[in-house]
Amino acid sequence: MPDKYTAVWVSHTSISDFLQCPRAYYLKNVYKDPKTRHKIQLMSPPLALGQAVHSVLESLSVLPGPERFKESLIAKYERAWKLVSGKRGGFFDEETEQQYKNRGAEMLNKVMANPGPLTGLAVKIKDELPSYWLSEEDNLILCGKIDWLEYLKDIDGVNIIDFKTSKSQENESSLQLPIYHLLVHNCQHRQVSKASYWYLGLDQIVEKTLPDLEEARERVLKIAKEIKLARQLERFKCPHGESGCFACKPFEQIIQGKAEFVGENDYRCDIYVMRKSKADLSKEENSELI
Repeated sequence: MPDKYTAVWVSHTSISDFLQCPRAYYLKNVYKDPKTRHKIQLMSPPLALGQAVHSVLESLSVLPGPERFKESLIAKYERAWKLVSGKRGGFFDEETEQQYKNRGAEMLNKVMANPGPLTGLAVKIKDELPSYWLSEEDNLILCGKIDWLEYLKDIDGVNIIDFKTSKSQENESSLQLPIYHLLVHNCQHRQVSKASYWYLGLDQIVEKTLPDLEEARERVLKIAKEIKLARQLERFKCPHGESGCFACKPFEQIIQGKAEFVGENDYRCDIYVMRKSKADLSKEENSELI
């Protein structure tokens, strides 16, 4: 009988971490501070922006369609931004924070002007964190949150919509759609009919071709098994060697005491911040899943 408490849980984010750098995967998903016994997280302006905008939009799905825009999204955004303002969001100066905050407000103003599918029926998966057994035999669980499920009444199907706050478009080789297709297919009963990326900064919804479910499962399962083996062997090496890479270096600096602790999040992770150049922030926006 499989046990979810001993299973290895994988998600789009953790799989992406592993593919980018196994050491970064370890530091983000396995390592715990010896003193606090908490995992560590590095907050940054791009993540703060994504977190605030997503929280506003995702909150709409629990409301009936006619009530979703009774209150201005900007008013909700102001409240959400307070949670990431200042150093808690990785901001070390007011100018940078205002630039990011303004970008989020522009995105939400575009949504209010052209709400599209957000005015229609939506499907809400009951579980706070949707998950299912990717392989009971291998003790692997696939999990992840879906931004929005548009209900397609005419065909009793759903459209997976993922909100994008980053400046770059999702890479075609990304496993995000295969993983989301698997999750939605296995965590609710309606047919998955469509999948779309909503690039909020561009005010553009791009429909994508749905990945084949069996092929998606094989791809995801292969990597999940590699992650499980790495955890069993405790082997998490950076592909760039001891010098580290863009993905793992910042977390190594946290361990070395070179980052500033700013508190805990709701999941009891220790949150750290550090100053970053504009070039590093730009590079992060092109690689982060936001």
